[in-house]
Amino acid sequence: MPPTPTEPATAPRADGLPQRASVAPADGRPPLDLARRIVELAEDKKAADIVLLDLAGLTTIADYFVICSGGSERQLSAIADGIIGSLRDEKTRPIGREGTAASHWVLVDFGSVIVHIFTPPERDYYALEKHWSEARTILSVQ
Repeated sequence: MPPTPTEPATAPRADGLPQRASVAPADGRPPLDLARRIVELAEDKKAADIVLLDLAGLTTIADYFVICSGGSERQLSAIADGIIGSLRDEKTRPIGREGTAASHWVLVDFGSVIVHIFTPPERDYYALEKHWSEARTILSVQ
């Protein structure tokens, strides 16, 4: 079916996948602003080794990853709950949450930004920064 006048045609990417438009959260904030806010909130909960990766052009799953570590199950929960609670107060809700503090890994999906919270051993095991080594590191907070 050809696109309608209100529906612009987009060419597929070079790898054959469809184009992914950066989708701003419901509060209208640009994805990079949301990612930076998430970094601030993770810092507020004393997350360690925070990295913000720019995935635009590499994948259609998200524009940014925020990856950070917590030293205990309790801290993993506090980081995730702090991010979700503060953003909810700012009218931004996550699409989903996966994993538990007991699994030593929590993922919070905000659509254009995905947050990964690990204990250090799990972070080393999954090595997302190495897996996404082509992604541009926007910031790194030790």
